[in-house]
Amino acid sequence: MRLKSIKNIQKITKSMKMVSASKFARAERELRPARPYGKGAAAFYEKANIKVEAELPKYLIIALSSDRGLCGGIHSGISKAIKSDMAVRAGGIETKIVCVGDKARGILQRVFRDQLYLSFNNVGKRPSTFEDAAYITQTILNSGYDFDLGDIYYNTFRTVVSYQPTKQPVFSLNAISAAPSISVYDSLDGEVLRCYQEFSLASLIYFGLKEGSTSEQSSRMTAMDGASKNAGEIIQKLTLTYNRTRQAVITRELIEIISGAAALKN
Repeated sequence: MRLKSIKNIQKITKSMKMVSASKFARAERELRPARPYGKGAAAFYEKANIKVEAELPKYLIIALSSDRGLCGGIHSGISKAIKSDMAVRAGGIETKIVCVGDKARGILQRVFRDQLYLSFNNVGKRPSTFEDAAYITQTILNSGYDFDLGDIYYNTFRTVVSYQPTKQPVFSLNAISAAPSISVYDSLDGEVLRCYQEFSLASLIYFGLKEGSTSEQSSRMTAMDGASKNAGEIIQKLTLTYNRTRQAVITRELIEIISGAAALKN
């Protein structure tokens, strides 16, 4: 019974590996055109030399994960990075956490229940679009929490077998307007800055979702490959044990038959 169940599990893990390989190929293709969105917005923040002057700024954390598991430690890596940064952050700073995906929310709510502000689910069941990122952005900006600065946490895809938890800073409209290097850009009034701040935040979230999706599929593919190999090793051991037990039973029955025949002959 156990051998049969392990064989069924191996069939499932092999199927999941094949499905993840197909989804990974699609996610990798969709990641390439999404990269300019994130890199462009990150370059703007870097060139503008934005600094927050507030003594105790309001801080926002956006954790990008998904609703699906069975992909190694990809979701726990994001949560560990947030926990590590929260542990060294100065006290007295008002912090709110926005979780995109149930996996990050499930981990972070155990430690930061009071700081959880917003959560979004149904992430990872289908490829993320810019409309999804725009909806998340509008919900955050219209929620009433006027943050001064924040960080987006997501997984950066490196290779098929590796990914890197990454932190990307984001800033409020007031912080962008007060940046010392913002004057290098021509024709920037308040409305233009407001629109660009919304667009840049949506672009970074979209980029993070795409990077995270690609990392998740590659990690799930690797995890299912390892699970299939482990199932194969268990099947070999169980088969060997089963064959030895069956052979021992047959040998014992033959001994009993031969002994009985010899006794009758005598």
